[in-house]
Amino acid sequence: MKDDWKENWLVIVNPNAGAGKCWLDWPKVEILLDSYGFKYHREFTLKKLHAIVLARKFINNGYRKIIVVGGDGTMNEVINGIFGQKRFETSEVILGMIPVGTGNDWGRMFNISNNYEEAIRTILTSKTFIQDAGKVVFQNRERTHHRYFVNIAGLGFDAMVVKKTNRLKDNGKSNPLIYKYNILTSLFQFKSPRATIEVDGKAVTNNVFSVSVGICKYNGGGMMPLPDANPDDGLFDLTVIKKIARWDVIRSMKRLYDGSIVRHPKVETYQGKNIKISSNSTIFLETDGESLGHTPMVFEIIPRSICVLSAKETA
Repeated sequence: MKDDWKENWLVIVNPNAGAGKCWLDWPKVEILLDSYGFKYHREFTLKKLHAIVLARKFINNGYRKIIVVGGDGTMNEVINGIFGQKRFETSEVILGMIPVGTGNDWGRMFNISNNYEEAIRTILTSKTFIQDAGKVVFQNRERTHHRYFVNIAGLGFDAMVVKKTNRLKDNGKSNPLIYKYNILTSLFQFKSPRATIEVDGKAVTNNVFSVSVGICKYNGGGMMPLPDANPDDGLFDLTVIKKIARWDVIRSMKRLYDGSIVRHPKVETYQGKNIKISSNSTIFLETDGESLGHTPMVFEIIPRSICVLSAKETA
C-alpha cells in the first residue's frame, strides 16, 4: 500500500440508509476508520439526491477518493455526481463502499462484506477494478431526464415492487422480507404491457412481465436476473420475462435467486450496447433500486468508466 493511500478521502454518509440503521451505526464506522488511520472529510446527506451534489462539489474541489457509507441508492447518487463533475475523467475517481443498506446488491458483485471492518479492509487493499456504467434517458411528467447507473435497471413488475418497497423505506419500515412481501402483493395488480425492445438495431415485440438491463448480476437483495453479466465487457445483459402466470412466478422464485431463471421457457436474454424500449402503455423504471420514470427509454453503455475497490481479483 502506498503511504498516502489513507489520506484525502471524502466520506459520504447517508444516515437514512437501511431505514435509519446508518445513523445508528455511523459512530461504529467512524471509530473503525479512525483506528485504521484514515484521514478524511465527512459529509452527511440531508435529503434525497444530495449525494449527487456532494460528490460533484467535492470532486470539483479536488477529491478523487470517495467512501460511500450507505446502500445501493447512495452509491447510485455518487455515481451521478461523478458523471456530473468536470475536473477529472470519471475513471480517475476511486470508489469504496461500506454497505449499510437493505439490498447491497452492487457490493455483492465485488464481494464487499456487510461487516464494516471487513469492508474497510477491502478499501485498504487498494485493489481497483474499472467497471462499465450505463446511462438511461427516460420520461417523467412529460419531461425527458437521464440517469447513470452501475448495477441493474429494472422495468415493469420489478419497478412496481421497488416503488412499493421504497415507500415503506421512506416510512421507516425496512427488513429483508419486505421485498418478497411486495412481490407477492404486486402479482395481483400488475398487467403485462406490450413492449418493443430494440437491441443494437434489432427489435422484438412481446407482452412483458419484467425486463432487467444491467452491468452486474444481482438485485432485489440477492436475486440474480443476469447471471452471465460481466461488468467490464462493454455490453449490457438483458433478461426479458414475457407474460407469465402468477403461479409460475411464485414457483420460479428459487430460479430468480440461483440464476437459472434465464433457462425458463418464458425468458429471453440478449446482449448489446444500445437499447431502446417503447410500449403501448406506460412501463415504469428503476435503476440501482431507485424509482425513476417510464417509457420510452434509451440505454447506452459507457465502457470502463468507473473505478471501484473490489474484494476479489476480477469480477
